[in-house]
Amino acid sequence: MSSALAHYESFLVNNVSAISTLESSLRSITWILPGRFKDAELASEALSALLNSMSMYHDTLLSKFVQSQPKYRPLIPSSLHTRYTRGWSEKTSLYKWIARSLELIRYLELLVEMGLRRKVSVKARWRGIVFIEVIKAVLRLILLKITKRPLISPLVPEREFDPSALPEFADDASSPTLAPSSPPTSLPSTPEHFRNNHVQLPPHPLLTPPPPQQSPQPIEDYLLPKALTTASVKTPTSLIRALTSPKDWVAEIIFTLRPLIYAVMLSADRKSNRPLLTALALEFISRNLRRVPSSSAFLERAEYAKRDRDIVWYLLRGSIWQDWTRPKLEGFVDGTAHIPLLGLFSALMKDWIPLIDDYYYYTAP
Repeated sequence: MSSALAHYESFLVNNVSAISTLESSLRSITWILPGRFKDAELASEALSALLNSMSMYHDTLLSKFVQSQPKYRPLIPSSLHTRYTRGWSEKTSLYKWIARSLELIRYLELLVEMGLRRKVSVKARWRGIVFIEVIKAVLRLILLKITKRPLISPLVPEREFDPSALPEFADDASSPTLAPSSPPTSLPSTPEHFRNNHVQLPPHPLLTPPPPQQSPQPIEDYLLPKALTTASVKTPTSLIRALTSPKDWVAEIIFTLRPLIYAVMLSADRKSNRPLLTALALEFISRNLRRVPSSSAFLERAEYAKRDRDIVWYLLRGSIWQDWTRPKLEGFVDGTAHIPLLGLFSALMKDWIPLIDDYYYYTAP
């Protein structure tokens, strides 16, 4: 088994550019499969889950391979997100495996729901959804206890290098991401018969532009982008400040348990607005209780901004979707069905609208 994995890793490293292109092409196909044939959404989601899972596995292998290359020098420093998640993954293996498990559940949860919808009753399907949300909530609470910091999304490091350069690593060839093995020696001297021995006359003063009165770019503007920030010198695991006050903990716990509470209430009552209103109330309570990060806390501010943007997903949930968003989308589809280019987009949207009605995890929090 280990020999097979070693052969696969070697194959991946030597063909990573082609594999990356294939992944991107297949991922594009998953957007147009729904509505093409019977159970097309199941095939699309199975392909998407497989691609996402394999991509996470490939990222792990490629990250290990890149770190094992002594000559590798990244052209661009790692992002704060990558530094933070990689720092916690290297600090404790429990964080690494829980984070990977949560990402894998996120890739597979919709596929599991589609299988349950075809094999079991509606009540059993919602029990399965609640069970998945219980597992996710428990794992996220464990991570919250490990880090004692707000959880960011995604929980695993993202790929930040060009896969097409990796085969050049394997062949030990020159690459723009490799540091030169030795500095170049002195430049070759110009042959005597190529030298220009003509001495040019100095230009006339009237044809010489006057020297600038002041520098067009002050020295501060030049040095500021090159200066280190506080985040540059912090240890990766301290890029987000630990939760200190009880209010901070309550805000994060409410945000963590919110999807579970919403799924439990929705499984018991799918006709009223109580699940949606409760989830929205928990969302705003968590938002009002959470701390205001400092201006230098770039990673924490980015995470909170992402959470604020995710509130838009409530337009695709519950009565907001049924009574407001869906009629507007259907009107747009009907109005643009015969317009070139827009007709293609509206046809694709028409195939996706029923899926939002049928499946919870298309728009789940």
